[in-house]
Amino acid sequence: MSKLNITPLADRVVIKPLAAETKTASGLYIPDSAKEKPQQGKVVAVGKGNPDQPLTVKVNDTVLYGKFSGTELKLDDNDYLIMREDEILAII
Repeated sequence: MSKLNITPLADRVVIKPLAAETKTASGLYIPDSAKEKPQQGKVVAVGKGNPDQPLTVKVNDTVLYGKFSGTELKLDDNDYLIMREDEILAII
């Protein structure tokens, strides 16, 4: 992965969403119209945090986040989400 030219501020993180599932556990293929938005991704950049609350996540952590969390952005033909750390539900 190339160096990302964006630095989030304070407690914000930039996440690259993982690809949506194309096949179910039983082997059925999911059409594009029925795919859900992915809810996990890899952290690619983190802010410096707040003085009273340091950040928990690090670059390259795989995380779970809410379905409607963050703000979508597109850089260099790649899709990313930028969100506050408190919108992240878990580190996988």
